[in-house]
Amino acid sequence: MNFVLDLHCHTISSGHAYSTLTENAAHAAATGLTHLGIADHGPNMPGGAHLFHFMNLNVLPDTIHGVTILKGMEANIITYDGELDLPKMALERMDFVIASLHRVVIPSGSRGANTRAIVNAMQNPNVHIIGHPNDVSFDIEIEAVVEAAAKTRTIIEVNNSSLIPGSFRFDGYEDIEKTVALCKEYGVNILASSDAHFSQSVGQFDMAKPLIEASGIAEEFVVNTSAERLFDAIQAKKELFL
Repeated sequence: MNFVLDLHCHTISSGHAYSTLTENAAHAAATGLTHLGIADHGPNMPGGAHLFHFMNLNVLPDTIHGVTILKGMEANIITYDGELDLPKMALERMDFVIASLHRVVIPSGSRGANTRAIVNAMQNPNVHIIGHPNDVSFDIEIEAVVEAAAKTRTIIEVNNSSLIPGSFRFDGYEDIEKTVALCKEYGVNILASSDAHFSQSVGQFDMAKPLIEASGIAEEFVVNTSAERLFDAIQAKKELFL
């Protein structure tokens, strides 16, 4: 299985990442990626980018170092009702939107509350991907999340950095293996991503790739194996909410 794009990549605009967009693109090109996503954190993350940052992404070139740049964001889920820290007008301008729970933005609630936050975020037609749903900080009902993803045509992320032993999100592989198995059962698209906070991590899928391959999920459901698969998945969600 060959991955050609990495969407979940941060730049210095996230406040706690350490490379520029140009540096990320250079590494993406060196590793053979065709597409690179900008997914800087929304403003409720300490040090996160201001609304103006996202509203001005159109000034960036479409390609850098020969790599196609996809202009998006990682929005923070800020309430258990699934509200995000960026307004509709910003979300609608993005090529893609990842929505994630972060413990420095919202405290972990009960399993039901955490699950409700993610499920409600998926009801937003501008949320295309749920980021690192297996964060150990947030206990969730995995099957309820995957079932909601199937109904809303939302992509579930397999976050490589969260699978690295020693990561603050890591608690073994059991939950993420269960998540991918459920995505296979429900026909939900998944996305492998690096969650890079430094340029040399861009395109790093060393933990996610073998886990995905071992699951037996069909390549057509792994959207970063083809830019067309990603675009088709995003379009499918848009059409669902028309």
